[in-house]
Amino acid sequence: MSIQPNSTRKEEQSCFFLCAFARGKFLYLRFWAWIEEKNRRFHFKWRFVYFSAFRGAVDDINCPAMRAILALEDGRCFDGESFGATQTSVGEVVFNTSMTGYQEVVTDPSYRGQMVAMTYPLIGNYGVTPVDGESAQPHVRGFIIEELSPLVSNWRSQISLEEYLAKWDIPGISGIDTRALTKHLREKGAMKGAISTDPKLSQEDVIALARGGSGVVGMDFVKEVTTPELYQWDPQHTLSRKWTIIKGDGAGVVRDADGEVYEALPPVQYHVAAYDFGIKLNILRQLRQAGFQVTVVPAGTSAQDVLGLKPDGIFLSNGPGDPAALEYIHSTVKDLMGRKPIFGICLGHQLLSYAYGGKTFKLKFGHHGGNQPVQDLGTGKVAITSQNHNFATDPESLPSNVAVTHINLNDGTVEGMRHKEMPIFSVQYHPEAAPGPHDADYFFGEFRKLIEESRNC
Repeated sequence: MSIQPNSTRKEEQSCFFLCAFARGKFLYLRFWAWIEEKNRRFHFKWRFVYFSAFRGAVDDINCPAMRAILALEDGRCFDGESFGATQTSVGEVVFNTSMTGYQEVVTDPSYRGQMVAMTYPLIGNYGVTPVDGESAQPHVRGFIIEELSPLVSNWRSQISLEEYLAKWDIPGISGIDTRALTKHLREKGAMKGAISTDPKLSQEDVIALARGGSGVVGMDFVKEVTTPELYQWDPQHTLSRKWTIIKGDGAGVVRDADGEVYEALPPVQYHVAAYDFGIKLNILRQLRQAGFQVTVVPAGTSAQDVLGLKPDGIFLSNGPGDPAALEYIHSTVKDLMGRKPIFGICLGHQLLSYAYGGKTFKLKFGHHGGNQPVQDLGTGKVAITSQNHNFATDPESLPSNVAVTHINLNDGTVEGMRHKEMPIFSVQYHPEAAPGPHDADYFFGEFRKLIEESRNC
């Protein structure tokens, strides 16, 4: 009887294990291909069974999804699957081109009264982290996506997007062709729409609901999102710090009790009063990072009361709705002009247009996303910016003592203005980003310089 050498047996064992591994991988891929085919063909909402070291939970399997419908006022309908709250909601439908930052989008107060469709196909994969929100709650009337991630992969996440929207009673719809929807809105313009999960409602019923919606033209949503009372932002100087990593000898960083490392905040140089028309939290963070102590005031605060705070400057925030409907704020801003340096962003920029004596008009489908090119007419430089607005300033309506400083390279609309005689400037876009590029965050430093120059005059 011959005995095989150990080396020969080891080679046979290695070959056996390699073949078994290859066959196992093949069967694994075939299994998931079969799952995907079942999902595509029968419209079931399949979920992965996964083990999470942080959650230790097993998700539900083969759970049939509830039907949802998105109907537009022109009669176009999209069938999909419900996630979030199961209810009926009406609002103006717009699209956002950001690839990340869905949490910042849904919590942006400027979206009050609107439903947002994300053009990026996969949403929800990193969950929701409360400290990343741009306000304390979501403001969208509905959320429209192509695919909801069944898996949340983020160690900071505390809740899934689906659970978050359900908590705040906001409906979402997934599984629709967001490319077709976006193309339709680009061609026809932003329009009123309705999302419904009610099985008793037909397509015609939901279309009728969409047509009966209020839209945003002529609407004052600022009253719904402004702070009810004055407050000091970040008096403990902890909410505005930037996360960072230790570099070199670690100079210029601070560490909290949890071991998190932040850039040290600069000392306070000036005090600004910030009007809250729906202010994003990252604007407040950026103001503090630029050396400002910030007092936030309600939208209806009079010029006299604000000046009584003895601020070094006035900030006019972003916000939702139609700037033409805010006549009570137009007069307040006009009363503040020439009294203190003023910086306006987004809605604040549009309100300055009216205070100057100008007007605004509604854009066809608005600017919503993080890839809008803006040119500085003074330097010729181009910045890629984050934007979220439905209206724009009419340049022909501006007086001769107001200069247009920035324009949008996609459609030529006004993106920045500066008064030639008074210390006032504004931008239509969002230098604080959240989400989006940081090309324009230097404007907070420009505001500080404007105050310095005004104090030295």
